[in-house]
Amino acid sequence: MPPCPADDPGHPAHPAEASARAAGLTELDRVVTHCRACPRLVEWREETARTKRRAYLDWDYWARPIPGFGPPDAPLVLVGLAPAAHGANRTGRIFTGDPSGDLLYAALYDLGLANRPESVRHGDGLELYGVRITDPVRCAPPENKPTTTERDTCRPWITRELQLLRPTVRTVLALGGFAWQAMLPVIADAGWQIPRPRPTFGHATEATFPATDGGPPLTLYGCYHVSPRNTNTGRLTPPMLRTALREAALTAGLNPTPE
Repeated sequence: MPPCPADDPGHPAHPAEASARAAGLTELDRVVTHCRACPRLVEWREETARTKRRAYLDWDYWARPIPGFGPPDAPLVLVGLAPAAHGANRTGRIFTGDPSGDLLYAALYDLGLANRPESVRHGDGLELYGVRITDPVRCAPPENKPTTTERDTCRPWITRELQLLRPTVRTVLALGGFAWQAMLPVIADAGWQIPRPRPTFGHATEATFPATDGGPPLTLYGCYHVSPRNTNTGRLTPPMLRTALREAALTAGLNPTPE
């Protein structure tokens, strides 16, 4: 008898089957790190770890899927795209080890939503306050471009994550158009109503979705991604990022540091 997909990390149905079994975020974060459902991504993340970048030759790369990071009762969720090959794929923590993460964690610290301004690696003592950070694609993709199939195969992980956060989550901040589009079906599957036509992404855009069971609504905010391509050109500046984070945090019921 073939193994159940939940017990076979390389099966295409593994994310859906294994995530459904997770009773809490700690279990979900542990199980996701074993996933091998997307062969191209597995090959790329592991090849990157073997060849490394010259600056990181002494690092033992994480080279596994990246779990979400932050407390299990967070009212605010930040969503990116996918791990960076020499960032999170190296350090084991989302948005850690590259310029995008440097900017994001510094902004969270400035707002009083993190205990320090830098993120070094998984297990370094960094804490977030009321904020969880996650990605719709958990493995580093070549050229930072996951395929549609890879995005959809990975979706059950973040869907289950949002379902488990549902008692407390009030706001999602999508960092970039990919995150915005990826989150719409996730939000629907997690129990909120998405209108037709679907809201479109833009920096500082927002949309609020009622819960299907009459519970609290969920607000989705848009923010340009914190990638060097955006920050080096001035499309996204640190003040713009802090403003987006502050507004999302306030909507979530948090108390960020005033300007």
